[in-house]
Amino acid sequence: MSTENPAESTVRPRSALGRLPRYAAGKPPVQVAGMESFKLSSNENPLPPLPEVLEALVGGPEINRYPDPSGTPLRTALGDFLDVPAEHIVTGGGSLGALNQILAAFSGANDGAEPDEVIYAWRSFEAYPISVGLAGARSIQVPLAAGARHDLEAMAAAITERTRVIILCTPNNPTGPVLHTAEVEDFLSKVPEDVVVVVDEAYLEFVTDLRAVQGLELYRKYPNIVVLRTFSKAYGLAGLRVGYSVAQPELTQYLRVAAVPFAASSVAQYAAIKSLELYPKIVERVQSLVLERDRVMIGLKELGWQVPEAQGNFIWLNLAENSVEFAGLAEAQGLSVRPFANEGVRVSIGEVEANSRFLQFCKSYTKPPVAS
Repeated sequence: MSTENPAESTVRPRSALGRLPRYAAGKPPVQVAGMESFKLSSNENPLPPLPEVLEALVGGPEINRYPDPSGTPLRTALGDFLDVPAEHIVTGGGSLGALNQILAAFSGANDGAEPDEVIYAWRSFEAYPISVGLAGARSIQVPLAAGARHDLEAMAAAITERTRVIILCTPNNPTGPVLHTAEVEDFLSKVPEDVVVVVDEAYLEFVTDLRAVQGLELYRKYPNIVVLRTFSKAYGLAGLRVGYSVAQPELTQYLRVAAVPFAASSVAQYAAIKSLELYPKIVERVQSLVLERDRVMIGLKELGWQVPEAQGNFIWLNLAENSVEFAGLAEAQGLSVRPFANEGVRVSIGEVEANSRFLQFCKSYTKPPVAS
């Protein structure tokens, strides 16, 4: 068939795609003459995987073979590590892949009826509305409360008979605060038992707040809880895309049906298992990043800047209409940060030099953030 002057395509995507926002990944840094540039825009771990993990991968799994379709080797290792039955774990391509499996299983369109509803705080992880929309469900975004925290009272009030899933992001990306055990327990008392509550703990390892809710404790108490975790952040395996969910078998039986076969590659599983075996070294690395996070927070507060509680590997600057300007000026200093137009800027914790340069840059910026 000739390809010259083809007629305009009549193929059209689902109407839902036209209503979805585009995911905007953090930009790589621009090279600036005379200085090293740093990427502080994607909440990545600035440290590579542990040397022992990289060395093990050289003689690792047979990549000409498909991995175990249900991730049995990794689930077994995680079961031992978390002290939960391996059957309660479902692997996915990163925590986002695992979340997509949850949404596919429990929310969407229903044979001509009104679509299911998924409740989550906003602003939160920017992939949420995309994933919810692609599942065929309707997003119910509940504005954050003071301090850039989840407004759990308003989220409870937003529950209707069509609510099928609620997502709690703790620490909340991109703003930073965690949810506390007491407030989540109170919230759950208002949630119908047939509504799935996802506790997204992508940044769990960076949390130091002793009041922070523990997803696994909730999973052991409530049959409608699904805990979401990843190896992308603390473990430094973002490029391998491996995450997982933990839930009671009443839920995992459906998650396995919705799971993408072979989503976690054999290489990803192998690296994750090796990382679990070396967990004390992971903790040391995480602690170094937590200390850097706290150093940046202290430095900003010494400037008189108002910054929400930071419990992930990032901080949030409520710069509103100045967000894009701030990001552009930071770029000129060899620092790539993540602006959310007219809302704020998320800055990942990076290398020591990067964090120091960021603080130095902030000293010269004359439009500080306001309280969230």
